[in-house]
Formats: sequence, structure tokens, C-alpha cells
Amino acid sequence: MLLTWIAEVADEPLVLEPADRRVERETNTWSLDATDEDRRSLSVSEVVAALERTASVIRRRVRGLGFAGLATFYVWHDVQAGQLRCSTGSVPQDRLPFGGTYVASEDLDPVVEGFLAHNEPGVIAWSDLRPAEQIESEPAAMPFRVWVCSVGASH
Repeated sequence: MLLTWIAEVADEPLVLEPADRRVERETNTWSLDATDEDRRSLSVSEVVAALERTASVIRRRVRGLGFAGLATFYVWHDVQAGQLRCSTGSVPQDRLPFGGTYVASEDLDPVVEGFLAHNEPGVIAWSDLRPAEQIESEPAAMPFRVWVCSVGASH
């Protein structure tokens, strides 16, 4: 199922509107889940290849739209939701619309590997919960890895 869903992302509606990044995010962001069977049977290289194919199709679509600006297709593992997420935006790779700190990477393998290895998406053990006061005094979370791929005319 996962590989099918990844392929379908390439055909979803695509909006590149630098003046309205909210519309871009809402239209161009997709959440992908993996079944237990996907996690057992798919290899990292199969999922990476599917995402790279999707990025290539999106690149052709962006060019077909005549969009002349920067555009980035990016993929990350949302650990809290237990999902692989991807989006396309008219933003450079170092200005992605994340609230947290991220590390842009051209290596997709670690992102996919973390996603496929994550067995209990969205579940936090009681023993891992801490009082809010303790969380506020902790240092900021470690940056998360985001695979970035230029799909704009400036590629």
C-alpha cells in the first residue's frame, strides 16, 4: 500500500503560490502511513526509489506549470504521528515551514529507515511522560532530518 500511496502523491493537486504559503502547505502536504505488512516487507531502497520517482514527476509538473521560481519537494518522518510526510513548496531548502529545527539532507535513506523501524506510531509510554515544568527546563529537541529535493525551475 505504501508504495501506491507514494506514487499517488505525484498526481495530487499542486499549488505553487509564494504569496500564500498557507494554501501551498494545505494543498501540497501529504501524510503516508505504513501497514504492518509494509513495515515487514518493504526495504528502505524500495521506498526511497518510490519517493525519488515521485519527486521526478513533481519536477516535471512544476516545469509544466511554467513556474519560474524555487520549489522544493521534501520528506520527513513525523515521529509523533508515526507517519512519513512530504510536501512541495515555493521555498528554498533552508527556509522550509517548520516550527522546529531541522537538518536538510540529500540522503533520504535515514528518514525512511527511521519511519519503517518505528513500530508504534503515535504511542508514548506512560513512563516517558514528564511534568510540563520539567519539559520547559529541558534543552530544545534535537533537530530532525528532512530530505530535500529541488523541483523548481532553478534546479
